[in-house]
Amino acid sequence: MDASDALPLDATGRVLLVEDDEGLAGLIADYLGRNGLEIHWVRRGDAAIEKARELSPDLLLLDVMLPGQDGFDICRELRARGSTLPIVFLTARDEDFDRVVGLELGADEFIPKPVQPRVLLAHVRAILRRAGMRPGAPAAAGGDVITFGRLEIDVASRAARLGGVPVDLTSSEFDLLCLLARHAGKVLSRNDILNKLRSLDYDGSDRSVDCRIYRLRRKLGDLVDTSERIKTIRNVGYLFSPAHW
Repeated sequence: MDASDALPLDATGRVLLVEDDEGLAGLIADYLGRNGLEIHWVRRGDAAIEKARELSPDLLLLDVMLPGQDGFDICRELRARGSTLPIVFLTARDEDFDRVVGLELGADEFIPKPVQPRVLLAHVRAILRRAGMRPGAPAAAGGDVITFGRLEIDVASRAARLGGVPVDLTSSEFDLLCLLARHAGKVLSRNDILNKLRSLDYDGSDRSVDCRIYRLRRKLGDLVDTSERIKTIRNVGYLFSPAHW
């Protein structure tokens, strides 16, 4: 399979796979391709950003240990450029430190190898749905806008503005903001958030919610003042305050 080959079978989303293991990449590309996704594959990390610019994929499946440039640097560079492309780390490195680093850099998911193809497909489809790529479903209807003071969340176009200025959010950060805003004034536990966004239960150690809350607060200016727009309720969870916006 050539690095520029694609498998378009009534594609419902375009996925860029960056993986140096040729056997594994072939299996992933074949399985996802047979299930309606358009798969493009590159072997080297230092080719990933240019390929992403060329293809404008809907999702990036990214290994960490890559020749040329590692996955963390790729993720860091894309986010520094303002990219909101959903990024999923697919790696044999399943240490908590690596997971936290990936999430803090702006990754949407961190899936350890080995992973069953059908499980990976389920994750990919769920992320594409959350990002607005809804296979087999019509586009979201307009008119769904959530407003709190200077904060405006346009659900249909998946855009957020604060004081009229666009807020640069990744797909997972936007989903989290929508969830919190729709439950304004109500405390959501980490389990509530994981279950609603990823259909997972909180195991007491998963820091992905905390990492995303931190990034969301930073982008909304909640770390530079004392307004506490998104409040931490100790030993309980998080609360979106409808005031202070």
